[in-house]
Parts: sequence; structure tokens; C-alpha cells
Amino acid sequence: MADRSTIFALSSGRPPAAIAVVRISGPRARLALERLTGRVPQPRQATLLRVQDSANGEVIDEALALWFPAPASETGEDVAELQLHGGHAVIAAVLKALSAIEGCRMAEPGEFTRRAFENGKLDLTAVEGLGDLIAAETAAQRRQAFRQLKGLIGDRAEAWRQRLIHALALVEACIDFSDEADVPEDLITPAAKIARGLRDEIAAALADGGRGERLRDGLVVAIAGPPNAGKSTLFNRLARRDAAIVSPFAGTTRDVIEVHLELDGYPVTVLDTAGIRESAEPVEQEGVRRARARAAEADLVLWVTDISAVGRAFSELPLLKGDTPLWLVENKIDLLEERASKRSLAGLCQRPERDEFKFAFSVSAERGEGLEALSGALAAFARDSFATGEAAVATRARHRRALEQTATALDRAVAESTAQSPREELIAEELRHATWSLGRLTGRVDVEHVLDKIFRDFCIGK
Repeated sequence: MADRSTIFALSSGRPPAAIAVVRISGPRARLALERLTGRVPQPRQATLLRVQDSANGEVIDEALALWFPAPASETGEDVAELQLHGGHAVIAAVLKALSAIEGCRMAEPGEFTRRAFENGKLDLTAVEGLGDLIAAETAAQRRQAFRQLKGLIGDRAEAWRQRLIHALALVEACIDFSDEADVPEDLITPAAKIARGLRDEIAAALADGGRGERLRDGLVVAIAGPPNAGKSTLFNRLARRDAAIVSPFAGTTRDVIEVHLELDGYPVTVLDTAGIRESAEPVEQEGVRRARARAAEADLVLWVTDISAVGRAFSELPLLKGDTPLWLVENKIDLLEERASKRSLAGLCQRPERDEFKFAFSVSAERGEGLEALSGALAAFARDSFATGEAAVATRARHRRALEQTATALDRAVAESTAQSPREELIAEELRHATWSLGRLTGRVDVEHVLDKIFRDFCIGK
């Protein structure tokens, strides 16, 4: 640790701001604090001190200084913190003064958190939870990230790992001490019971339809339909801004446009796609191809039709293939006369094409009529997709892969234990593999190749 560099960075928001927090971590943090303020305050007590440039003695600012000696700090190292006035000049002067101290350098993205991980302050799932908490845009994402930061995944995985270690110890005892008089004859049965129970628990945790990952990324709702049905107008209404170009000419939308919304506290990404139809024009063909591909990958498709052109409202629907749920949105009800509108709506309610849709809505995207019911249904769809009694264990593809590998190894161990002549060495090997997979989940075994990917997404001062 004595040879390790001391890092520093601005850990608060971009200046100018009311307050700027500069964090210092490493073996020379105490020296840096002394150089800038003249003394080190009592641990974990905020003290008002003058901050000076040690090179010329010029006073830079008055700030609150805090001192957190190792190991009782966020990173596990000596940590100092300066809470300054948040002007550009103040921050620049303090960072310049720190860089002049031998052994101190600017931190790299995520380096404070990486040191906390390396010093055992956070496991890998908590690190990921911290990153998700910083990036959370909705209340549901924030709740999931905070639970992960506080050990939702790591604590459960560690409890599973301890049970695996116990099962492995039983099998190892059976192998190594089978000739000892005080060792029970049958140790495979209790070990297999533990493995079977763990396999069932992990399988139950994985059987959530990828809810945790979907909550991180948000539900995807694609707006699709024939050209000139009013898809972009509806898209702008849902986005509450002019995100897409609206034109009376068919084929205006060529690429997929997306906007992120919060519906009832849950994240939803809405896609505006090109009008789906057969076309000989190459650019429009590519737009239709992209629209079909994104709709096939979406969690829900809103099929938008022009209610005033009901004769071709569903003719392009066969071009949209896939198992994605379909809702019908009949747009432009404002174009119909009051009586004609009622007749048309009554006739449409009995059309056989409607049977392909779970829900149907009649709206005017231009005037905003009927959109409250549609938005409410979308919010309910998001709520039903995410809201369950138990929080998700896997929130990333990496988590799911590690748990799947663990469950597969446990399956093999259980299968071998029930064989006519079970081989203790194979059972032990599968239990070791399961333990290793769980260790990778929390970072308890070598995961160097995933660390750079995780920490590079953090901001500089975190």
C-alpha cells in the first residue's frame, strides 16, 4: 500500500455549483490534506479550514475538511475530502495544488470504487448496484439498484456459497477420510440434499423472465403500422415533445427513433418506426426492415391505424411477424363526423381483425383525445411486468450466466449422487465448479477480465 499512488478527483457535479467535493484516497492523503489546510482534523468530523496553495501560500478558499483514516473509509485506504465552493477557478486551483504533490495523481474513471472492491469494502454485485444507482432514471430502477448495493444479490450468493462449501466438505471428507472410524459412512446423501435444495432455489431465482435485466434497461414499446397512420404524432404525444418529424407524406420516418419515459415509476422506451408496407424504394425498404426487426424485439407493439381508412387498416399487419403482444390503436377519430364516427367505431368493434389484438384504443393523437386511457394502460402494463413480491436476483446478463452455470453444475452433481455407483470425485468436482461460478458472481475468484468493463462506465470521481 505504501508504494501505491494517491488519487484525487472532483466527486460532485459539473461546476459551477454551490458546493464542490474533492476526494483524495491513498497513502499520501494525510500529507495532501496537511499541505493544503495546514493540519488534519479529527476523524469523521467536518472542520472549517483555509485551503492554500503550498507552492506560494496563496489562500484558495475556505472549505469543510474531513479525514477518514484507513481502514474505516469508503475505499479502505486513508481518505480525505474537501467541500469547497463550486466555482471553476476554485476547483482548478485545488486540483493543480494536489497534482503538484509527489505521489498524487488524478483518478481514473471508477478508480475509487475499484479500490473499495479490492479492499473488500464492496463485492462485485454491490459495485454494479452502485453504478446502476447513479444511472437510475426511475423510482423502480433506483429501488432495485439500492437493494443490490446493500447486498440483495451478494448476500444471497454468499449464503449459497457457504452451503456449497459445506456440501463440498462432506464429499471431501468421504474421499479423504473414509477409513477413519469417527467419520460417518454416508456423507454423499446429506451433500446431495444440500445440492438439490440449492439447485431448486437458484432455478426459482432464474425463472423470473429476465425481470431484473429488463428493469435496468426498461420495457420497449414499438409504435408500428402502415404509413400515414399518425405514428409519429402519437409518438410525440407520448414523449410530450416534438421528437419525431410529422409530415402528411408517406414514408417520412425512415429510421427508428426512441425516447425514454417514466410510467408509474417504471422505465419504458418508446420506438417510432417507419411505416410498414411493401416498397421498391431502397431507403424505405431498409426503414421497413429495421421497423420489423425492432418490433419483433419489443415487449409490446402498438399497431396504429387510420380509422378513416379502415379498408386498408390491417392489410400490412402480416408483414409484422413475431410473438410480441399487439395492441390496436385506431387513430384520427377527429377526422370523422360525430355520427359517422359512432357508426365506424361500432362497426370496427365487430371486425374479425380485432381478434388479433389484446386491447384496442380509439384516439386522436392530433388533439390528444383518448390518450389518457392509452397511457394508463401502458403504465399498468409496465407495472404488471415488473411488480412482483420478490426482488430480482439477476439484474445483468453476467449474473444470469453465473447462476445458470452454478445450477448446471449442481444438476450434474445431483445426477451423479443418484447413480447406482456414485463417484465421489466427480461429485466433488461439480460442487467445486458450482462454488467457483458463485464466486465469480461476487468477485471472490479471479474476474479481472470483467473489471475493466464494469469500472470504465463510472464517472471520474467515483
